[in-house]
Formats: sequence, C-alpha cells, structure tokens
Amino acid sequence: MSRPVIGIIGNSHLISDSYFVQAAGDMNMQAVREVCDGLPLIVPADPDMVDINDLMCACDGFIFPGGRPNVHPEEYGEEETPAHGDFDRGRDRVALPLIRACVDVGMPILGICRGFQEINVAFGGSLYPEIRDLPGRDNHRMPPDGTIEEKFAMRHTITFTDGGVFHRLMGKREVMTNSLHGQGIKVAGPRVIIDGTAPDSTPEAIHIADAPGFAMGVQWHPEYQASLDMVSRPLFEAFGQAAAAYAQGKRAPLRKSA
Repeated sequence: MSRPVIGIIGNSHLISDSYFVQAAGDMNMQAVREVCDGLPLIVPADPDMVDINDLMCACDGFIFPGGRPNVHPEEYGEEETPAHGDFDRGRDRVALPLIRACVDVGMPILGICRGFQEINVAFGGSLYPEIRDLPGRDNHRMPPDGTIEEKFAMRHTITFTDGGVFHRLMGKREVMTNSLHGQGIKVAGPRVIIDGTAPDSTPEAIHIADAPGFAMGVQWHPEYQASLDMVSRPLFEAFGQAAAAYAQGKRAPLRKSA
C-alpha cells in the first residue's frame, strides 16, 4: 500500500533580499515521514499557483504549520493595527477555504500554531494580536535567543477536557508542551471546541464539532522531536492513520498510541 500524501502548507520566504521561495520546515516533513508514515508534499501558499479542488485530489490530508506572518484581522472582521504584526494574504486565501473544504468532506487536517489559529478563523472565530499584553496572561512567545533546544523546550502544562478528544488520544488529562506563539484565540468559532488550555486559560487544543474526519489543532509545536515526544507522537500517529484511511476511502477512529 502506498503512503498517504500529506500536503504541508508552505510559507513565503525571501532569500538574499531578492529571491522568493515557498518553504516548509524540516521538522514538519520529518514528522510526516517518520511518524505519520506519509509522503510530505509542500503546498505553495499562493492562490495563483494552486486550486483547492486539485489540491484535495492530490493529497490525503493537510498540515497547516506555524509561520511568522499572522492571519490578517480582516478575515475575522477587525481592523489591522501594528500589534497584529506581519501578514501573508496569499496563505490566508489558500488555507482558510482549504480548511473548510477538507472538513466538509472529512479529509484529515492538523493545525499547528498559525494553523491552529487558521482553523479558528476559518470557522468564524477571532484572535488576540498579542496574548502577553492581556491581564493575567503569560508570555507564550519563544525565547528571543538561545539554541534550538532552548527555543523548543517544554514551557508549560496543557489540561485537556475530561473525556474529551485529546484526553482520549493522549491517555492523560495533563501534558507538558513547548510554547512559541504570540497570538491566540479571542472568540472561538461556533463549531470550534476548545479541548485544552494552558495554566493562564489560553486555548491550546481544539477540534471541530461534528467534523466527519480528523479536524484538530494545537497551539504548541508538536513537530519538534515528534518521533520521541510522548505528546507529539500519538497526535501525528492518529493523523497519519486518519490520512491513510481517507486514502482508502474509509475513516479510522482515534485511538491511543501504545
């Protein structure tokens, strides 16, 4: 049996101040290959380069990874301010309709960091531009300096809803995660179920109510050491199983990793 093809939404980068590329992180591709047992495929986040229907025919599931630019506030009915940071309107125009289309047909999706935020916005939710500026909230951004190990170090716990999707998947109600984000959910979309929170009540794990397939998002970065981390591995394994099942025309139930 061939491996499921997992589309990883790219991010636009400028090399040497003159050459634009679409890229995806090695960590996400390694997680797809090593844990999902899938074939990673970088998807240009440019609506002039791709068609939603063509993408869904070519792939068996999609990962919406992190990225430095933020979802434009216009997508959730707010005015742009300096606090909202940089934007990538091309990715907005690819990711948001693709998320909705995948959920409609049951194609598996996994949102990570910005992808987590995209899932919320795609289903009618809104975002805070800067979590650390809110009263009682912690700084969820990564350290500005240090090694990659220091940037992706475990930073705080996540508590899942008792008996919820993430609790059943992980086999425990509380886990430790890294933290590398500035924005976060302000208002959850009508179908967005907040299934896990940080100690300061920041939403960190979501899924889509009544989705016919795997439709989950996390605010942390599970791709870091995904094959070794006991929180990351079951998440990617379940996503990979769902993508493989979708490729065969059926769905696999979520089940806890052994």
